[in-house]
Amino acid sequence: MKDILKEVSAIENNPKLENILRRREKLYERNNNIRSEFERDYTRIVNSQGYRRLKHKTQVFFSPQNDHICTRIEHVTLVESISYTIAKYLGLNTELTKAISTAHDIGHSPFGHQGEKILAEIKQRELGETFWHEKNGLELVDKIELLEDPYEQKTNLNLTYAVRDGIISHCGEIDEKSLRPREEYIDLYEYTRPNQYAPYTWEGCVVKISDKISYLGRDIGDSISLKILNNEDLKELHHILELEQNETINNTVIINYLIGDLCKNSSIEKGLCFSDKAFKMMNELKKFNYKKIYLSDKLEISVKYFKLVLNEIFDILKESYKNKDKMVKICSELVNDFEDWLRDYWDLERSNKCKNNVLFNMEDEKDYIRAIIYYISGMTDNYAIEMYNKIIRF
Repeated sequence: MKDILKEVSAIENNPKLENILRRREKLYERNNNIRSEFERDYTRIVNSQGYRRLKHKTQVFFSPQNDHICTRIEHVTLVESISYTIAKYLGLNTELTKAISTAHDIGHSPFGHQGEKILAEIKQRELGETFWHEKNGLELVDKIELLEDPYEQKTNLNLTYAVRDGIISHCGEIDEKSLRPREEYIDLYEYTRPNQYAPYTWEGCVVKISDKISYLGRDIGDSISLKILNNEDLKELHHILELEQNETINNTVIINYLIGDLCKNSSIEKGLCFSDKAFKMMNELKKFNYKKIYLSDKLEISVKYFKLVLNEIFDILKESYKNKDKMVKICSELVNDFEDWLRDYWDLERSNKCKNNVLFNMEDEKDYIRAIIYYISGMTDNYAIEMYNKIIRF
């Protein structure tokens, strides 16, 4: 039913609103500012370097020759579109879903989920700590990403609690038939694993579900375009989607059905809820995608290359802590670029323009390693490959 969730929207009179709008520090104000707090978040996100780099990061298929295969930034745009449609129909705050969805994957590493797994292995091996892109996204917007304010001073993004919560709470690997926001206002650094808590807002829940709707359909469409799926696979899809053999399988068919079903079945009492039929179809599509796409032989081959590239870059930068001159001879651009990046997080006395906090103690090698992992996580596929080629080239 249209506007059925309007009374729990993140707008005035919501009892959670003070917490929803809370920032870690007071944000500067302008006399002529006409934007809402969530619109300010959105513009801070799209002006960040981390957001811009998403256009050169893998979604599922690495380095496609076809320009129309989904990249990470297109996925983000699609999630924003889906969440807007759902939120608008249900009466929720579309400005908030726009900001959350635009930032939700800002913590993704190069080479998609495979790159994420590789960085997780490195961080566990070196520091005994976990790495996952939702938490990395929160840490990036809170600590790493910098913008110049009107006084030419570099500050962190300083987003509202609702958007920060949406980033770390968005894990699309959900198996729930329905989803409701949590009531507790928590320190978001209490998260120790993905999907540990539900989002704090209904809008965050919408983005979380939209993320799954987005990748299920789009990954199938891309697989058809790349001819990864054969005729038998397509017959199986027709059966899952209950389509006639002459009906077309495409992203819009899947998305339209799932959005309509969710909007029809959701309520304050039930939460954001799918019908039994739609929920069953989603689970079957997810199982199909893993079997036929994500674990396909073609994708598995590239993982060996990703491990080689990211581990070699990490090893060079780690070794530069003790043997910088030696590593500069191997790849001066990589070592010097990292050192320039690092100064904004430990050597703040060089400039009165940096108003962010000191993050790393350069007398502590573990802090140095932690910085390397942040740095690599922000790389695009192209930059990582370029640096690897420079490492091995004479």
